[in-house]
Amino acid sequence: MNNDPWKYDTQAIRAGSLRSEFGENSEAIFLTSSYVFDSSAQAAARFAGTEPGNIYSRFTNPTVTMFQDRLAAMEGSEACVATSSGMSAILAIIMGLCSTIVASRSIFGTTVQLFSNILKRWGLEITFVSLTNLNEWEDAIQKNTKLFFVETPSNPLTEVTDITALSKIAHQKDIKLIVDNCFCSPALQRPLLLGADIIIHSATKYLDGQGRCLGGAVLADKKTIEPIYQFLRSAGPTMSAFNAWVFLKGLETLSVRMDAHSKNALHLASWLESQPQIDRVYYPGLASHPQHKLALTQQKTGGAIVSFEVKGGQKEAWSLIDSTRLISITANLGDVKSTITHPTTTTHSRVSPEERQKAGIKDNLVRIAVGLEDIEDLKADLSSLSR
Repeated sequence: MNNDPWKYDTQAIRAGSLRSEFGENSEAIFLTSSYVFDSSAQAAARFAGTEPGNIYSRFTNPTVTMFQDRLAAMEGSEACVATSSGMSAILAIIMGLCSTIVASRSIFGTTVQLFSNILKRWGLEITFVSLTNLNEWEDAIQKNTKLFFVETPSNPLTEVTDITALSKIAHQKDIKLIVDNCFCSPALQRPLLLGADIIIHSATKYLDGQGRCLGGAVLADKKTIEPIYQFLRSAGPTMSAFNAWVFLKGLETLSVRMDAHSKNALHLASWLESQPQIDRVYYPGLASHPQHKLALTQQKTGGAIVSFEVKGGQKEAWSLIDSTRLISITANLGDVKSTITHPTTTTHSRVSPEERQKAGIKDNLVRIAVGLEDIEDLKADLSSLSR
């Protein structure tokens, strides 16, 4: 069925669905490792790629295919491949395209580790630049640069870059722009429509929405996806059928969840700005955010992540975190349950102090992924800030 005429919210519920001969309404989980062929000739054709169909669940599984097709429809992408985690999605791109990279220094700490300490061992060149200073991106381009990599909004300071402007810089030099869309999801931001070439997701976060499963995804045009798919097919960091089924269910409620997350986050961010123990609040939905106007031209809302600096240093940040009783102390995000963490000693603990300083991540920084609890209960849980 052609899903193109469907609106976004319908795609999130119906796109990509396959129904077996048993007539199930909810998508089925195909928990099988392999598939039976009608004949040797059909098996040969499947392996040769001359006949479409399932072969082995490491790289072909109907439930995973449904998730890929639905997410592609939601992002406005030609193709999608699902991976075992968000980090394996990033690795698959690099291994599939094997290119020199210019990356924002304002990215997830584990991504920094992958780029700086692992990929460099294989001779891949990585240059880190400011997310928001487009002149630095232009200056960092070398003859063999083929990829730009950004998170927007960034983790954990919610910085925002101009996707359209950065894509123009990239395309002038035949460079592909990769956007990690984890913080927004397609419910709030669709980078391909703004000029990006490749989208990455940690499906673990908002695509699931309840902290149940690990997964990732890469979206791009079919030509770009092909070498990435070939790496995944051979190396195997692909998504399981069960996890794909969980994510399919998550996509059905993504839009309403992200609206509710964003409403709570804006309320909490505004309240935090008025608290005496806070030095600064980082949230794109606030007028005080340096890229506020840009953010709201690219994003439907400010999103669900609020970071802030408490007066003092690590001791005061830890004291606030440890005083909470409702908010979960965990570095994960994207859950209906609000989570709180200290980036310097968790998500970015393996980033050097010098690099953290360049990225603006201070010892007094706290990050909250705002969930769907009652906002008054969340404020009450942070009541030590009012003293």
